[in-house]
Formats: sequence, C-alpha cells, structure tokens
Amino acid sequence: MTTAPSAPSIKPSVAKTASGRIFNFSAGPGCLPEEVLQQIQQDVLNIAGSGIGILEHSHRGKNFDKVLAEAFSDFRKISNLPANYQILFLTGGATSQNFMVPANLKSQDQAADYITTGYWAEKALEHAKIYGALHEAGTSKDKNHSYIPTDSQIKYSGNPAYIHFCSNNTIYGTEWHEIDASGKNTWQQRDPKAPAGVPLVCDMSSDIYSRPVDFTKYGLVYAGAQKNLGAAGTTVIVIRDDLLKRKPRELPWMLQYDTFAKDESRPNTPPVFAIYICGLVFKWILAQAQDGRHCLDVLHERNIRKAGHIYAALDSTAFYKGHAEKNSRSLMNLTFKCPTPELDDRFCKEAGAEGMDGLKGHRSTGGMRASMYNAMPEDGCKALADFMREFARKNG
Repeated sequence: MTTAPSAPSIKPSVAKTASGRIFNFSAGPGCLPEEVLQQIQQDVLNIAGSGIGILEHSHRGKNFDKVLAEAFSDFRKISNLPANYQILFLTGGATSQNFMVPANLKSQDQAADYITTGYWAEKALEHAKIYGALHEAGTSKDKNHSYIPTDSQIKYSGNPAYIHFCSNNTIYGTEWHEIDASGKNTWQQRDPKAPAGVPLVCDMSSDIYSRPVDFTKYGLVYAGAQKNLGAAGTTVIVIRDDLLKRKPRELPWMLQYDTFAKDESRPNTPPVFAIYICGLVFKWILAQAQDGRHCLDVLHERNIRKAGHIYAALDSTAFYKGHAEKNSRSLMNLTFKCPTPELDDRFCKEAGAEGMDGLKGHRSTGGMRASMYNAMPEDGCKALADFMREFARKNG
C-alpha cells in the first residue's frame, strides 16, 4: 500500500510575527502595522457602517470628507505643525517632486543648490536641469555615497532659491545625524546649515516620522508614503505658505502646489485609498505615545534599539562589511556585504527560508539591505541579528 505524501511542514525556526506573518525587510513598499492591515480588511468591505467599502466611496462624499479631515488633523498633531504650513496629498511619487519643486520655486535664471548623497538626490538634480541654473553644493559620490558631507564640505552658491537634500538614502544606507563633541553618534536629526533666508527642501521619503521633526526648519518637505506613512499611491507634501505664493513661471493648473492647497488635495479625484491608509498610519503613530512621552520620541527610541541589534551583529565580526561609514549610518536602511557575491546570494536565500524577506541589496551597492521602518517589529531585527551571527559562524 502506498502512503500519501505528507504536507510540507513549516520549519519551527522560521521567524514570524505573532499573527504568523514573516518579516518584510523590503526597502519599499515597506511593511505596514498589523493593526492597520486588519482595519483595512474591514473597511474595504464596509467602512464606518456605511454599507460601502472605502474603495467605492466618492472622493467628495461625507465618508471620505471625514477620512481626509482626520488625516490632515492627525498629521498636524504628530508634529504640532504650524498653521502657516499646508499638507498636500499628491500623486506621481517622490520622483515627480524632482520637477515640481524647481518648477514652482525657482526662476530659470536663479540657481538652486543640491546636495547629492545618493541615487535619489542625484536624480532630483538631474530632473531639475530643465528649469535652468543649478549648483551642486556638496556630494558624497567620491566614495560611492558611503558618508554624509560635513558642513565644511558644502559650498553654497550666492543666492539660491532653495537648498535641496535627501535626509535618508535608502540605497546606500546613510542618514543625516548630529555628532556630539565626543564623536558619538547621537542619532539626532541634522540638516544642512542653510544661508539665512534660504528655504530648505527635503526629500524625507524614507525617514519621515521615524524620529522627532521640526517642520519650521524647512520650506518644503516631500515624502512618498510607501515607507513610513502608508502604501504606494500618494506623496505627502508639507509646504510653507510663502512658498505657495511663488510664481516663477506659467505652469499647467495640475502642476501648481497652490491648486492642491486651495481644494483639500482634491481638485480632481485623488488617490482615495492611499490617503485613507495614510490616515490609519497617522493614527497608529499617535497611538505609540506612552507614559507621557511623545509618539515620535517613543518611535525614535525604538528605531535606535531595532537598528542597534543588527549593527551590533554587523560589527561583531569581520565577515561582513558595511557600506555606510559609522557616523553616517541610517536607522532605516542597513547595507552590508558578505565576503563574496556567492555568499550574498546564499545569505538572502537562507534568510528567506527562515522567514526574513526583501533583503537583497540594490544593484548600486550589491550585498544586502535591511529596511527597518517604523512598522518593522523589534523581534524582526533581533531575528535578523541572530541569523547574521549564525551565518557568519557557519560560513566564515
């Protein structure tokens, strides 16, 4: 008598969350909080007892009115955003901001300064060239973007319309941080020292709301939602009122920031579902407050701890080589290599079998990239650190 093959068993060592999901280290779209995913499941079928799912509601109906109003309000609460800043939900991803920023903020003759510390910062400079004068004020390309330039390495032009930089570089694993007098990385947000009166424009796509942020330091901030704020489909813009008034050239109506500011980000049909998910994530962020501590302080401390598990494993052996210099390391994206490309491939394959997905590095750096956005559980970082140590022991 033949015996029917048994169903494949799940290895007991596979790393999973309490709900049975594996750990998603993808650089983007990144993982979402499980509480948010569970609410989405419910609201896709029937939101707020309306009998209709969020995907079916009119973008001008009362149900979406409430979703949108709460998203605006909750975003402001998270950072105590002043009234003279507007929040916009746009489409086109952060990449579209590479041309919308210069189109709306600078004339053809006035320069804008760009600090290029990675792939997306370089693309921002490249795509802005159609709008005239530009100046590369600083760069880290001489060392394959493994560091953040010091203030002395940044040389501004005489009268720039704005200064553009990217606060966190997902591909290379670097982030702007303050360094205290002892040389210890304090993981506090650092910004370029802009000349007086020149607005800072920041691409915060991969670290927005991962730590405390003071938007009054910036004229404009933009962030693709699919890493720390929600799902792919919308880009969040925070813009100061005086920059909304700049009109350096004639532009199509739908390429003007002011168009969206005047009509609650819905001059046409907006990305309703993506905005709705952002609203849920904003509520999740606010709910992280505990023991009288602000939600962003709690998340920042947690993110330091999460990254610390993996950096400790990286630094405990010569088997791995990190891409980013230690004083420029990112809390959101950790990049490293094994001694050979073959071992890199084996690492990703075996990690995947152990319940850790999305670790293959970008082609610009190779190796591995572990992305640890707000929603990544600390247990996932511990599991990866343990796997790294064991993999090095077996293959070193």
